[in-house]
Amino acid sequence: MMMRIGPALAILLLLAGCGRLIPEANTPSANVPPTPIPASAALLGATPLVGIDISSMARAEAVADLDAFLLSCGVATRRTDRSGLTRPDDWETPCAAAATWPRNEASEFFVTQFTPVRVGDGAAFATGYFEPQIRGSRTRRSAADVPVYGVPNDLERCWREDIPQAERTGRAPLSRRMSDGSCVSYSTRAEIEQGALDGRAPIIGYASDPIEFFFLQIQGSGRLVTDGGDVVRIGYAGQNGHSYTGIGGVMRERGLLGEGPGKYAGSMQGIMQYLRENPRDGADLMRLNESWVFFRELEGEGPLGSIGVPVRPRNAVAVDPRYVPYGAPVILDLDRDVADGIWIAQDTGGAIKGPNRFDTFWGAGDEARTIAGGMSGRGSAVILLPKASAERLRANEQ
Repeated sequence: MMMRIGPALAILLLLAGCGRLIPEANTPSANVPPTPIPASAALLGATPLVGIDISSMARAEAVADLDAFLLSCGVATRRTDRSGLTRPDDWETPCAAAATWPRNEASEFFVTQFTPVRVGDGAAFATGYFEPQIRGSRTRRSAADVPVYGVPNDLERCWREDIPQAERTGRAPLSRRMSDGSCVSYSTRAEIEQGALDGRAPIIGYASDPIEFFFLQIQGSGRLVTDGGDVVRIGYAGQNGHSYTGIGGVMRERGLLGEGPGKYAGSMQGIMQYLRENPRDGADLMRLNESWVFFRELEGEGPLGSIGVPVRPRNAVAVDPRYVPYGAPVILDLDRDVADGIWIAQDTGGAIKGPNRFDTFWGAGDEARTIAGGMSGRGSAVILLPKASAERLRANEQ
């Protein structure tokens, strides 16, 4: 989710054990192995569509959609597309057109420059993320303030002695480099809360509310707002190497979420209510998530998506780049009408895996928080591809 624990990261990781409120999936029989999903959109199958009225799906924000698309052109025209659907030079024509397109005819841009394509069966599931805005300060004002750490000076990818040689493949895990040159497992959330990073990591500022900061870490970026009204924007810079545990999933297993007396709503708001009403158990629950996110201070416009461009409210969507090319316009038609329309693929996240899985960005503030926190929409998705890409798909079908 900008990255995040992955962009996202975000609210859905909470219930799924990995990031926003993901509904429980159907559980396959223990005797029947799950059917593997092809590793890219090209292998899964993508079909150019006819008879789709794109103009009817374009929102009133078509100008903003066009500007967001143009922002991504520097990536789309240079970067290899992991989905296998496009080539960098396919994007040159629509990107050149976007630079001079009349903004009062923005909807026509998407109609004339792209071909609608369905990836797989096109059945979409979308969630939401936002940029948290929480109280904070540059200096510590009370013992309850939580340090917002930058990347520690001893965090490094290196092989620990407890990892057998036969398992040392790919990238080494994030670990702590000791003064004698050896590597050990990095500090957990509980250890960091107890001061393990004192003197080992820069401090950007302090968050006034540990629960709000916990959720900001899940989102992967946000704003610290001081009492004087100053805003410190922070973005994901790293992580301590420990796996993420979604506390919503734990709460569900313990029977704390649901309907009925004594249960809490299965939403970000419901989880936060439990944490506040049960401070001791809530603190222990949050420590089950041993992952800790490190930040950097951001300058300029908005939080950055995983492709390095600012994500804008109601325009940017996080995708799995194996199934949606970065920079591609995506049309969502969901049972949550507020999310219908055109979005631009500019981000990804730890929970955003698989074809037609999306995470919509809603910006900052109370409204964004409410929409994103409750966003769980199902429907259909159409990817808009450059005409050259669609022509190759048609040729491959013949």
